[in-house]
Formats: sequence, structure tokens, C-alpha cells
Amino acid sequence: MKEQSTTKGFAILSAAGMIVKVLSLLYIPFLQHIITQEGYGIYGAANSVYVFIYVLTNSGIPIAISKLVSELTAVKNYKDAIRSFKMARFILLILGIVMSLFMIIFARPLSSAIKFKQSYLAILALAPAILFTSIASAYRGYFQGWGNMAPTAISQVIEQVINTIFTLAFAALLMRYGMEAGCAGGTIGTSLGAFFSASYLIFFYEKNKRIRVPKGYGEVSTKRYTSKQILKKIIDYGLPITICVGMTYAGNLIDVGNTKARLIVGGIAENEANILYGQLLKYQQLINVPIAIITSLATAILPAISSAVAINDRKQIKNKVRYAFRLCFLIAIPSAFGLAILSDPVYSLLKFGDGAYLMSTGAIVLVLMSVMQIQTAILQSIGRLYTATVYSIIGIVFKILVNYFLISVPEINIMGAIYGTIIGYTIPIILNHRTLRRTLGVKFKFLASSIKPILASVTMNITVFIAYGILNSLLRIVSGNYLSNLVACIVSIIIGMYTYLLSLVVLGGITRDDFNVIPSKIIRFIPKFIVNKLK
Repeated sequence: MKEQSTTKGFAILSAAGMIVKVLSLLYIPFLQHIITQEGYGIYGAANSVYVFIYVLTNSGIPIAISKLVSELTAVKNYKDAIRSFKMARFILLILGIVMSLFMIIFARPLSSAIKFKQSYLAILALAPAILFTSIASAYRGYFQGWGNMAPTAISQVIEQVINTIFTLAFAALLMRYGMEAGCAGGTIGTSLGAFFSASYLIFFYEKNKRIRVPKGYGEVSTKRYTSKQILKKIIDYGLPITICVGMTYAGNLIDVGNTKARLIVGGIAENEANILYGQLLKYQQLINVPIAIITSLATAILPAISSAVAINDRKQIKNKVRYAFRLCFLIAIPSAFGLAILSDPVYSLLKFGDGAYLMSTGAIVLVLMSVMQIQTAILQSIGRLYTATVYSIIGIVFKILVNYFLISVPEINIMGAIYGTIIGYTIPIILNHRTLRRTLGVKFKFLASSIKPILASVTMNITVFIAYGILNSLLRIVSGNYLSNLVACIVSIIIGMYTYLLSLVVLGGITRDDFNVIPSKIIRFIPKFIVNKLK
């Protein structure tokens, strides 16, 4: 099994994550055109149920596999690393079957519970995806534990490509039988994508099953574990992560019904409430594009820190933690600034309709989500599993309370969900930060570390605003509004990226060492005068 560096693994997962998220955005206008804006709200509600069941099944054990495999291989206990994977894979298979049956049996009660009864068929159609994703996630956790991110990345791209094609095809095919059938058709692609993804991972594993034991392994005295001890480790690692992520998505699921119910209390008609929820869903999906990079960073950093913890390398742990937070700010802050300034053009470009105001205000959520995701990954790697869970639950409680009161205010309505999310992330971030400082002794000041990325992002936004305004105005003379907006958006984003990079270099916010995370093929596109300024 070929092991990759943390930076290379991060780069591979980031590239795949971006491809997946961009594809997931591009089909939204077409799907919305097929099943209507109201239908997209129903489709999104069904997908929220699926995501909740998915994280209950797949969030904890795959991370436990990754953590266990990385820890055991760090101390050269290769046999138990393989045994732990096989045991966890069997558990995930059983869980996948049980939870798929649960979705089939309780599809109607679930659709009623979230106040979207029309989502019944869509929830039913998503049930097989749980089984296939549980199989896929076992293999992904195994490969990540070995430090090989390529199989995960390729499987994610396969899954999304199949999903995109068949989502649109089945939605169009079944829409003739009514909106509810069309929404169900739109979810069939998810199950097919998961099936092909799992098939690829199984094929890759079987082809590369033989593990090359490093030279001298036979001379090393290694502590072995019984099956009972391995099972206990899987549960000890996986359960708190499942609870933590499950509670977060439980909060999101409660928000589905809560948002619609509180909008109606505020005087909004049911079909309009469905449309507003669809706007919130599109905002969340757009936010998730840059978040994919942070997720990749968290995925790559967890086994790296776990390995350092296993051999008690304090210096390596601190270096990895500082690296993760620095990279988090360097990516999340400009992404938030960019989405805020280009919210209207991007929404027009993607044909999202109304809702750009959600992004212009709610882009800050991107930074908060990123920080909390890195904090949670670090806490999980150092064994503080239940700490992240408790703090996450506290944040969810505050989020639900804020949403409940603000969404029903007519002047605020759906924006209340944005304010609730901001508060729901801010509280656990503060609590996590205190815990990490006490546990690791790493002095990491958020404000000081974010100043240079913020200054560079402000410079970037000024440049983007001017470039977009001039380009769009000039292009409108010779082309239509959509084409001029498309070209102006793409060109101004490219200009903004170079402006941000140059500003960071001038401010000293990025060094030559930081460029190690960037693949050499991308570095070729960076002007030499910028590279030469690096210290």
C-alpha cells in the first residue's frame, strides 16, 4: 500500500472534493427546471433525512478504521491493522442493511415528522444508498488509515458523476407521473452513484490486497490485541464520533421541519415555505464547495496526528495542528469574502433564482464551519472524542432556539436560519479552542493568524468588484446578460485568485514551504515574479 504525505493526500482529496461539489452545483439548475422550485424544496427535505441516516451509519466507524489502522501501522502492528478493518467492515455491512430497511419501513412517518409528506417516495428511493455507502465508507477509512487518499478521491468522483447523470435522467422520466414521483426520480442517482463507488473500492482493494511488510518487521516485538480488544477500540473511537456528527445532523433535520413550521407561523404560505427552504438548501450547497477542501484537510490530518499520538511525538503533533489551522484560514477566509462579493453574479450564473442575500450575509458561516471541522478532527485524533460531541450538542441547542424564535419573525423569516447557524458554530468553537490550548499547550491565536488572510482578501475583493463591474458592463454591449455575467465572473475570479496570492506573499502570510501543498502542475500557472517574492 503506497503511503502519501499529508500534503499530497490533502491535495488529492481537495481536487476530488472540488470536482464533486462543482458537479453537485451544476446540475441544480437543470434539476430545479425539471421538478420546479417547490419540488426542489421537497427533494432537499428527503435528502436531509438521507444524510442524517447516512451519518448515523457511516460517520464514526470509518474514522475509527482510519484512526486504528494509522495507529497500529505506526507501531508496526500490521496484522491487527488488517483485522480491525475486517471487523469494522462487517459491522458497517450489518448497519447498512439495518438502516436501509429502517428507511424503507419508516419512510412515511419520517416524511410526516419533517413536515414534508410529499417527500415519502424520495426517502424510499434513497434507502439502497445507505447500504452501498456503508460498504464504500469501510474501504475509504482503511485506505485513509494507510495514508493513501487516491482511492477515496477517485471513488468520490465516480459516485458524483453517476449521481449527476442518473439524477437528471430519472427525474425527467418520472416527472410525468407527478411532482412527488419526479422528486423520487431525482434521488435514484444517489443510490446508483453509491453502488458504482463501492464497486470500484472493492475492486481496488482486491487488486492491492497484499500488504508489503517493511524490512525488519519480523525482528520487532509488537503488542497484539484480541478480537474483543479490537472491537472495544472500534466502539470507543466510533461511537462518540457517531454521536457528535449525528447530533449535528439531527439539529439540521429538526431544522427542516422547524424552518417550514416557523415560516408558516410567520404568515408564509406552505408552497412559499417550500421554496424558501429550497433557497436555504442552495445556499448550503454553495457553501459546501470550499468546505470540501477543509473536509479533505481534516480527513488527511486525522490519521497523521493519530500516528504522532501513537508514538508520543509531541513536536509532530503541534506542527500538524498549527499547519492545519494556518491552511484552514488561508483557504476559508478568501472563499467567504469571494462568495459574499459575488453572491448576486454567482446566483445568476447558476440560475439559483432568489436567495443571493443569504450568501452575502451568511458567507461567514463558511469560516466558522471550517474552524470547527478542523478542531473536531484534532480532538478526535488526540482521543478527546466525547469533548467534541458535548460541545457540538451545546451549539445545536442554541442554533435550534435561535431559529425557532427568529424564523417566525416576518421581517427576518429564512434569514433566522443563518443567524442561528452563526451562533450554533461560534459557541462550540470557543469551547473547543480552550480545550485544545489546555490539552496540547499550543498557543494558536485565531485573530492574529487571520489578519493577513483578511487583509489579502479585502484587497482581492476590491479588485474583483472593480474587474467584474468593468467587464460585465463592456461585455453587455456585445453579448447577452447571461454570457457577459459568465465571462465576467470567471475572469474576475481568476484575477481575484492571483491578487489574493500576491497580497499574501507581499504581507508574508505565505512562505515557500507552504507551496509544498500545491501540486507542481498548478504551480506552473503561478507567475514567476510571485514565486520569486516568496521567502
